[in-house]
Amino acid sequence: MSLQVEKLEKNMAKLTVEVPAEQFEKALTTAFNKNKNRFNIPGFRKGKAPQKMVEKMYGAGVLYEDAVNVCLDETYGDAAKESGLDIVSRPDIEITQVEKGKALIYTATVAVKPEVTLGQYKGVEVEKTSEEVTDEDVENELKRVQEQNSRMVTVEDRAVEDGDQTVIDFEGFVDGKAFEGGKGESYPLTIGSHSFIDTFEDQLIGKNIGEECEVNVTFPEEYHVKDLAGKPAMFKVTVKEIKRKELPEINDEFAGEVSEFETLEEYKKDIREKLSVRKQKAAAAENENKVVEKVVENAAMDIPEPMIDTQVNDMLNDYARRMQSQGLSLDQYMQFTGMTIDTLKEQMKPQAVKRIQTRLVLEAVVKAENIQASDEAVEKELSKMAESYKMEADKIKEYMGEAGMAQMKEDLAVQAAVDFLVAEAKLA
Repeated sequence: MSLQVEKLEKNMAKLTVEVPAEQFEKALTTAFNKNKNRFNIPGFRKGKAPQKMVEKMYGAGVLYEDAVNVCLDETYGDAAKESGLDIVSRPDIEITQVEKGKALIYTATVAVKPEVTLGQYKGVEVEKTSEEVTDEDVENELKRVQEQNSRMVTVEDRAVEDGDQTVIDFEGFVDGKAFEGGKGESYPLTIGSHSFIDTFEDQLIGKNIGEECEVNVTFPEEYHVKDLAGKPAMFKVTVKEIKRKELPEINDEFAGEVSEFETLEEYKKDIREKLSVRKQKAAAAENENKVVEKVVENAAMDIPEPMIDTQVNDMLNDYARRMQSQGLSLDQYMQFTGMTIDTLKEQMKPQAVKRIQTRLVLEAVVKAENIQASDEAVEKELSKMAESYKMEADKIKEYMGEAGMAQMKEDLAVQAAVDFLVAEAKLA
């Protein structure tokens, strides 16, 4: 394999990789062995025709796609490492030469981690977050506990109202025909949650249990299913259950039921003390965020677009996993909300940029101040992980390997940089 590296504008680079003809030939054989059972050659049992015969009948190009993928798997990682670049995006691959008997040549356009120019990062001034616990804070906490101790009461003597929790059966039709994914049974829906498209929930207000009704909505123009985008739809809906929330009265009896105290005043005093501890921690975190944001604001960097795209895709995958853990696929979420993948990505983009900027700036501070993770911090983190996974610390270290340990130390150094910045800051 030979490699040429060309640096482009805006922290982009192009790697030109040449894979020797012999290696490409072996990849063609690998591709043939993978696909040989697909080819029907007269005079040969399926899968028994020689490679040359297959190439003659179908053309060598029939194996190129799989052979190229084999070569990419074998060479791109080494090429990226050999380039010496700090690559921060997935490669955009373009095949520039692919022909039997010749070297395979491809280019990989990648984003490179940008240089950061730090502005003022020591002694930045930010407004200190208040740690005071107000009477309103105490009342809000009481209401939160009241909500926690509410109960859902089945309603049978009235129609659906805003805020009710319902259970419905539904089936959707466009142009008089049922469409895929438009049917659900015993689906829980809170009226006013706006989890369904358009005015779906509003049209259920006033409907009674067992009553079948028609709900007319219009799919958004940007709906992710193109066949439904912008089209009017009719849903046949049956309300199966109606439940309303019943809140307990906040008094001495309530205090006795939800706490160890006999009176409401005693309970309020305990709430205030606990909120004080909580507010101190929250204020410390908020002050930390303000300091870091100020340091990021003072810095300059040119983030390549593919780096942002990679971060957005990572965030989208995390989001999809969280949805899945709640029993909802990303496709179902898109359908119920009327959103598209592109819309969701656009919403995530500002947060992705902020994450990248923050990490780059903190890494620059680590470098400028020569900050390293202390042995004590490393051991503490390993102990925490060992406790979490119910494993010995040495086993954790073994599973992580050198790369994992290096990443952990880097993350700890970044956190140490945050502590350094806060210690140096002026909180007014």
